[in-house]
Amino acid sequence: MIDLASDTVTRPTPSMLEAMMKAPVGDDVLGEDPTVVMLEEKSADLFGMEAALFCASGTMTNQISINVHTRPGDELICHHMAHIYVYEGGGIMANSGVSAKLVGDDDGTLTPAQIANAINPPDIHLPRTRLVAIENTSNKGGGRVLPLEDLRAIGEIARQHGLAYHLDGARLCNALVAEGTAPKDVGSLFDSISLCLSKGLGCPVGSLLIGQRDFIHEARRVRKRFGGGWRQAGYLAAAGIHALDHHVERLEEDHAKAERLGDCVSSRPWAGAVSPVETNIVVFRLADAERTNDFLEQTRERGLRVSHLGGGVLRMVTHLDVSDEDVDSACIVLESLTLA
Repeated sequence: MIDLASDTVTRPTPSMLEAMMKAPVGDDVLGEDPTVVMLEEKSADLFGMEAALFCASGTMTNQISINVHTRPGDELICHHMAHIYVYEGGGIMANSGVSAKLVGDDDGTLTPAQIANAINPPDIHLPRTRLVAIENTSNKGGGRVLPLEDLRAIGEIARQHGLAYHLDGARLCNALVAEGTAPKDVGSLFDSISLCLSKGLGCPVGSLLIGQRDFIHEARRVRKRFGGGWRQAGYLAAAGIHALDHHVERLEEDHAKAERLGDCVSSRPWAGAVSPVETNIVVFRLADAERTNDFLEQTRERGLRVSHLGGGVLRMVTHLDVSDEDVDSACIVLESLTLA
C-alpha cells in the first residue's frame, strides 16, 4: 500500500531509531531528562526564543497555548478551516471556555485586513478579543504557505490591539523550506509557536511549544493539568533532535513529489478543482462528488491510500516514506481510474 493519507504515518528511520535507543533519559516531570532539555533548548534557539516545552501532540501544544493566552469568556480569531477549530475536538471551548471568530478564504489564506476587521471593540456585549491564531501551512487549504510579510503585518495588528499571537506550525518547516525563510525571522513575530515533529520531520510522536520563559513556565503548569506530564520522554526527544538535524532540508523532496502528483491529478477527466501545490499536500475536488466512494474503493483496491476531507474533496500527502517510485506507481493508479 502506498500511503498518501497523511504525513503522520511515517516510521522512524534506522538512524533515528539508533539515536532514540542511545538517548540518556530521566524524569521530565521533574525536569531531569537531559535529552528533553537538549531538544527544548535546541528548538528555542532555532527560533530565537527563550524556552520550549516538549509535548505529546500538536493538539496539546495548541490547546496549552490557547489556555495560557486567554481567560474564560474571551474570544480568539482564526481561519475557518484552522486545525484548532476543526480538528481539536472542541478544545477551544471545552479546555479554555473561549469562543472563536472565523475568518479567511476557502483556499486556506487570510489577510491582515480580515484579522483587523474581526477584532471586537471594547463593548460589554461582546467577548474580549485576546488571541490571533495562525496555521502555517494550511492543512485544509492544500498546504498553502502564508507569506512572511502577511504574518508580519498581522503581528503588527495584534500588537497594536494588545493581542497574543500564536502560530500553529504543524507543518511550519515545510513553509520555511518552501519560502527559504529563516526560523528566527518567524520566531521574532509570535508570542508562541507550536512545532510538530511527527509529520514531515518523521518522528514517531511529539510536538514543541516555543515561546518566552514566563510563557513556557505557565505552559508547563497547564501541561500538567491537562495530563501531559511524562517521564523518560528523552527516547522520543532524541528522535526530535535527529529530525531537526537531518530531516528539514529534505522536505524539498516531498514538495517536488507532491507537485508531480498534483500535475497528474490535474490531467485526469474526473478531477474538478485542484488547489495550487506549494508544499507536500495535494487537495482536489472530484468533478462529480457522488463518485467519491467509487474513487476511494478503486484507489484502495489498486494499493493507493488517500484521505477524504468531505464533500468530494480528497487529499494526498507526501512524506519521508514516499519514494519517487511510489509517486510513479501512484500516478499509474490515478491514470487507471474509471469514474465516468
